[in-house]
Amino acid sequence: MAERLIKSNKIRIGDISIAYHIKKATEKTDRTIIFLHGFPFNKNMWREQLESLEDNITGIAVDIRGLGNSTKGHGFFSIDVFAKDLGAFLRKMEIDKAVLCGVSMGGYIALRAYQLFPEKIDGLILSDTHAKADDNAGKQKRFDAIQAVLNHGRRPYAIGFIANVFSPKSIEEKPEAIELIKSSIRRNSVSSICATLLAMASRTDTTDVLSEIKVPTLLIRGKEDKITPAEPMEEMAKKIKGATYMEFEGCGHLPNMEDPAKFNLNMNKLLQKKS
Repeated sequence: MAERLIKSNKIRIGDISIAYHIKKATEKTDRTIIFLHGFPFNKNMWREQLESLEDNITGIAVDIRGLGNSTKGHGFFSIDVFAKDLGAFLRKMEIDKAVLCGVSMGGYIALRAYQLFPEKIDGLILSDTHAKADDNAGKQKRFDAIQAVLNHGRRPYAIGFIANVFSPKSIEEKPEAIELIKSSIRRNSVSSICATLLAMASRTDTTDVLSEIKVPTLLIRGKEDKITPAEPMEEMAKKIKGATYMEFEGCGHLPNMEDPAKFNLNMNKLLQKKS
């Protein structure tokens, strides 16, 4: 039954067409959650979260510009552009306020969105992400990744990525999640992957906004995450008033796919809180 309630759609915004999954509330509600995927994935990584939503919550998982089935438009990507796309999406869909749930790059977008239009956001779930900009070493890693994709293509990049994003336990026990992420990476064009890597390398630091966040905020990190260290997430938890910080055992960079039951339980608890 839940499967049939999730519908896929596309909507034109400015120079792009945004693809999204939507699960509409079956009861009267003013609560909407928007899911923002990580790099270089797509909206399908949020399927289990959409299925688990309570009847009074509308859930929407979007494909970020140039990834999944969303078009790339002008092709000049930045976290700022992605956040402004989200603002345009909220206006077009006539959503007054939404909870933003972002993993990794999706978290960067959510924090930039809070800087741009805090009045539209009434909750945050930030998973395996942080507020800092890349330092020089981080930027160089992105540039090296661009070179690797250009020289060797998407397939070897996808295989290397899997070992980095999932915990060993998940690699052994979650073959469907592994395959979904591999296929997500391979479906993106080389140019979009490279443009998104540049967007992350050039992103601004959003640390200053943390102390201004006034909405219920849940921070989640996989304890075995090799990409996002604990320290910047713990720092976020200290700076965001009233934030809850949790680490999930046996999870890497994608706890929503590695331990969906625990993720969904805590997500749904936050969704029933009012800011």
